[in-house]
Amino acid sequence: MDAEAAKYIGAGLAVLPLLGVGLGLGILFGNYMQGAFRNPSATAGLSGTFYIAFALTEATGLFALVVAVLILFS
Repeated sequence: MDAEAAKYIGAGLAVLPLLGVGLGLGILFGNYMQGAFRNPSATAGLSGTFYIAFALTEATGLFALVVAVLILFS
């Protein structure tokens, strides 16, 4: 196998966690909106946890993207 082909395969495998990030963000936003619509007075209590979960989920996606770019261009 050519080294260039191995880099493309490695970069493709490195972005597979982005699928999980997309699913996780969809579930996160959906559950937050459902909780906010069911009990609007509890929205302020949910927002802190929501932002922390959003940041951690998004950071996972950014790390996967950075690893893929490093594999591709190194």
